[in-house]
Amino acid sequence: MHTVAKLHYEADLSQVDIARRLSLSTATISRLLQRARAEGIVRIEVRDLLTSEDLVQALCERLGLKAAAVVETPSAGAPEALAAPVGELLRQAALKPGAVLAIGWGRAVRAVVEAGLPELAGILTVPATGGMQQHAPHFQVNEFVRAAAASTGGSPHFVHAPYLPSAVSREAFLADPAIRDGVALWDRVDVALVGVGLPRLPNSPYASASTPDERALGEAAGDVIRHYFDGDGQPVEWEGERRMIAMSRDQLQRAPLVVGVAMGEAKAGAIRGAARAGLISALATDTRTASAILDEG
Repeated sequence: MHTVAKLHYEADLSQVDIARRLSLSTATISRLLQRARAEGIVRIEVRDLLTSEDLVQALCERLGLKAAAVVETPSAGAPEALAAPVGELLRQAALKPGAVLAIGWGRAVRAVVEAGLPELAGILTVPATGGMQQHAPHFQVNEFVRAAAASTGGSPHFVHAPYLPSAVSREAFLADPAIRDGVALWDRVDVALVGVGLPRLPNSPYASASTPDERALGEAAGDVIRHYFDGDGQPVEWEGERRMIAMSRDQLQRAPLVVGVAMGEAKAGAIRGAARAGLISALATDTRTASAILDEG
C-alpha cells in the first residue's frame, strides 16, 4: 500500500502505469489506494479558499489583534501594495487633530509612506526611533516622517539623534530640548507604523546593519524597532537595548494601535512573535503572508 501510494500521489504515476510496473492488475492498484486512504496512510485535504475578510477575522482571532487589513498578494511582491490596507487602518483609527502618528523604519514602511497615506489633517508625525548610520534608504526614518506629514497634512517632528548612542552620550542627546520634545511624544502616540524584522544572524542579509551582540541572538524570532522576541513573544534582551533612543517595549504596548507593516511568507513566524509580544496590535499584510501565518498554527 505504501509503495503504491508513493508512486501515485508523489511520483504522479497513473494507476495503469503502477500496475504495469508492479505486475499487478489495475483493479488491485485501485483497491490498495482505497485501503491506504481508509487506514490513514494517505490523507487528502482540500483547503478552503479564504477571502480577505475571512483572513482578517482569522488573523485577529488567532493573534489577538485589534485590527487587520489584507490585500491580494501582488504578482511582483511589491510592498507598496500595503499602502491601501495601511490607509484603511488609519482611517478606521479616526485620528483627530493633535493625535500622534509614530513611524518606524524598514522596507515595507518606506514603501507605504512613499506611496502616500490618507489625509489626516492636524496630526503630529514623529519617528518611533532615532536614526542609524546607514546609507540604505529604508533606514531614513526622519525622511519618512517628513513624507508622511506631507501626504497626511500633518506636522512633522524630528528626532535628530542616533538610535544607539554610547552610554555616555545618550543622556546628552536626551537633554537637548529639540530631541527631548520629539521623544516626549512617544508617551502619547495614538498610532505607530512599524516594520517587523527578521533575526540578524551572521549569515543573514540584514547582518550588516546590526551589532555583534544582535548577531548572536540565535533564539530571536524577529524584532520591532530592535526590541527582539522569541517565537512565543518572550523578550530576547541584548546589550544595546537599554541604550536605545527609541520607543520602549512599554510605550509600544501602551499605544492604542501599533500597525505591523510586513509581507513575505518568511516573516510569518516573526509576525506571530511580534503579536504575542504585544509589540503590534494590528497588521497590514497580503493574502499569501496571512495564509502562512495561519498555517503555522
